[in-house]
Amino acid sequence: MTTQTSKLKTNIIFFVMFVLLVFIDRITKIFSVNTLKEKPDIDIIKGFLQLHYLENRGAAWGMFQGARVIFIIITAIIIIISIVYLIKSDYTKGNLLLRIAIILLISGAIGNLIDRVLYTYVVDFIYVSAINFPVFNVADCYVCIAAALIIIYSLKSEDKAKDKGKEEEHA
Repeated sequence: MTTQTSKLKTNIIFFVMFVLLVFIDRITKIFSVNTLKEKPDIDIIKGFLQLHYLENRGAAWGMFQGARVIFIIITAIIIIISIVYLIKSDYTKGNLLLRIAIILLISGAIGNLIDRVLYTYVVDFIYVSAINFPVFNVADCYVCIAAALIIIYSLKSEDKAKDKGKEEEHA
């Protein structure tokens, strides 16, 4: 298989992954609006996890309320930079984790961007009451998982660089 064919296949897989992730986020938010907006919380695990409708006009955990335009601009910049990175990056197995993280990041960013544009707020609905954690949504999960994967990728890359440096010293 040629490199071009391999890149095309990889891009198609990542695009399908992106579409599926955004679709899951949208479906869960539509469910939330239609089911939870006018009703009390739904217990998933009593005393631990509930579905609770919330309109978040801020950023993470409701910080910076009312800064919608700034969030839209920052989100658009992050999405553009991420897409450019995906297009320009090499397709080695070594950066697969980073590429998956970026797809998750873009999917989460677009999921919340759609809310900000359509509703002027982000629909949140997952509430971990056992620790009184702020209400969040599926797109937020994508962004958090992406951040964790980027940290893991960075630590692994740093370890590889140290190992390579040690090999060069002993050569």
